[in-house]
Amino acid sequence: MANFADFCRGFWCGTKNPNVRISLPGVCFVWQVAMIILFGLFVRYDEESDAHWSEHKHEKNITSDIENDFYFRYPSFQDVHVMIFVGFGFLMTFMKRYSFGGVGFNFLIAAFGLQWALLMQGWFHSLDPVDGKIKIGIENIINADFCVAGCLIAYGALLGKVSPVQLMVLTLFGITLFAVEEHIILSLLHARDSGGSMVIHTFGAYYGLTISWILYRPKLDQSKHLGSSVYHSDVFAMIGTLFLWMFWPSFNSAISDHGDGQHRAAINTYLALAASVLTTFAISSLSAKKGKLDMVHIQNATLAGGVAMGTAAEFMISPYGSLIVGFFCGIISTFGYLVITPFMEKHLKIQDTCGIHNLHAMPGILGGVIGAITAATASESVYGHEGLVNTFDFEGDFATRTPATQGGFQAAGICVALVFGIVGGIVVGCILRLPFWGDPSDDNCFDDEVYWEVPEDEESIPPILEYNSHMVGKSADMMSDTNFSVEQS
Repeated sequence: MANFADFCRGFWCGTKNPNVRISLPGVCFVWQVAMIILFGLFVRYDEESDAHWSEHKHEKNITSDIENDFYFRYPSFQDVHVMIFVGFGFLMTFMKRYSFGGVGFNFLIAAFGLQWALLMQGWFHSLDPVDGKIKIGIENIINADFCVAGCLIAYGALLGKVSPVQLMVLTLFGITLFAVEEHIILSLLHARDSGGSMVIHTFGAYYGLTISWILYRPKLDQSKHLGSSVYHSDVFAMIGTLFLWMFWPSFNSAISDHGDGQHRAAINTYLALAASVLTTFAISSLSAKKGKLDMVHIQNATLAGGVAMGTAAEFMISPYGSLIVGFFCGIISTFGYLVITPFMEKHLKIQDTCGIHNLHAMPGILGGVIGAITAATASESVYGHEGLVNTFDFEGDFATRTPATQGGFQAAGICVALVFGIVGGIVVGCILRLPFWGDPSDDNCFDDEVYWEVPEDEESIPPILEYNSHMVGKSADMMSDTNFSVEQS
């Protein structure tokens, strides 16, 4: 009986210490059972993925299976899926002792989050009024990956400083917030944001940065030696960069309108990315005393053009306009790594591990502004009447909307993303400060050995598993250095 009791305690608590109450096994099992039940109650195939597709073809006079949306969207879905699991995952492997955590926890929270995203987005966008079921198809799973991307961006600010259970809580609330702000921006405001400069990048970045501010660790320098990179870890991170860079045109065009919209979004993103590479290399070299390149800049700022092109990707921004966007993004993002990130940590108490402020926040806001200006200045002489209607969906309740008005609603979308990111981050950050999540203490951050079995032939540091109280350093009456020590089982 004692052994069974210990097993149950370990399942739910992860430790024999009664102060640590919530563990990874318990959360994973309970969550997956809950998803099975909810999917059983609410989720069904849509008309293009259901076995009744043949009947649907006859009703709609569809003559070929090739008209099924699967054949238009699946190649883009594959690219986006690779970005989520390989691109984001390997981009986070730059630290010498946290590669398992970088790519492994990215895998965990992406698989955890996409299930909840299908439900949350389904309730807002794909609910069948007849039977009350969520009908999912290829576009739904693309949007679920987009939803997860916002939480993976937030993870970048917290990399190495939080527990896997905290990451799952962050993802649970992040996806819920994302679904609501996405509905407001895309449906109620009717803003266009095919690549998510506002909805994904601005929201995800400020959500993560705000949580990082709430979870500020004044003694993080105790483990800073583990937060640096080594030669091979930077090479692995570059794998993530290259996958993201190659597939970003698919990311921005995946749910764009068939035909010219999708085609134009891919071209604009392609050109902006190319320009950001050149300016990143230039600024990185200029900023060094001996003209050498910094791998941190090359891994991150080279992607900024893709982030900033997200909102205006479908618009007639012109090829040279795309190059201008990429040109300035490379400068702004690299400058952020050189100046703004150190300033934020020293004066604003925001410890941004991956520099998401430079890769996602600033380019995301810039992308939203570019989208608002481009929409406000759109004209029939450039788009044609039908092209203007198709690009901005001036139909139904929005048939009387003008380009100038559309520009105003695009700007409002930026504000909504910022509000949801910052306010949501404050609330979730306060929840994650509770002392029972099992996060590492200051001197155990950025070390895989806290949560992973590390091969014995690796140079290792004997693990001292300590679970930190977030109350330390936050207020005068909570300045205790007490941590919860846990023996390794």
